[in-house]
Amino acid sequence: MRLILIRHGQTVSNVGGLLDTAHPGADLTPLGREQAGSLVATLEPVAIDALYVSTLVRTQQTAAPLAAARGLEVRIRADIREVGAGALEGRHDRIAVDAYCTTFLAWANGELDIVMPGGESGRDTFARFDRVVAEAAELGLETVAFVSHGAILRAWTGYSCSNLQAGYVTDNQLSNTGTIVVTGSPVEGWTAESWIGSMLPVGFEDTANSSGPTGQPGLLADRGF
Repeated sequence: MRLILIRHGQTVSNVGGLLDTAHPGADLTPLGREQAGSLVATLEPVAIDALYVSTLVRTQQTAAPLAAARGLEVRIRADIREVGAGALEGRHDRIAVDAYCTTFLAWANGELDIVMPGGESGRDTFARFDRVVAEAAELGLETVAFVSHGAILRAWTGYSCSNLQAGYVTDNQLSNTGTIVVTGSPVEGWTAESWIGSMLPVGFEDTANSSGPTGQPGLLADRGF
């Protein structure tokens, strides 16, 4: 199965650098709505057999033009929502954002028992995301798209894809409506095929040092949740 993992469009909270992970979350900005509309043309060459979104309104707003253009049912699932910020929710200061990013990037490195302050562990977060992946796989379809969120998509792919490590997802952020394409299955595992349109070479295996994500260049630049 091919999974097209799509981050939502720009929100007001993105612009303000807020840790906004609770339901229902912020609406898309006018730019975010333009980005959502542009997905129709960007993904036009790609066959999509099913479309999943989270319960946060920004993913549903992002998916709406694509769903309309393809005549796809939008399948809303709470389990592909963003990594919860817990006690850090609503903050935008460097300490809070550093703590949030350091935690989800540690999960990408396999440290799944680390708990977000006042929130979930990596083990619990990936378990819920994997439930929806397994549901999609059981459909027996070739290509499924998820419109979800930056932190959970980066963390899950870093952990789940055999050719990626935490160093890659630390250094390569996911822009609004950016896509990650992975192939495989819940049984056989996953391989990352492309990241925001850049194909990963056949046989690519990330060997970057994946330790110590705190303070890595660009860690705070994304500010997108």
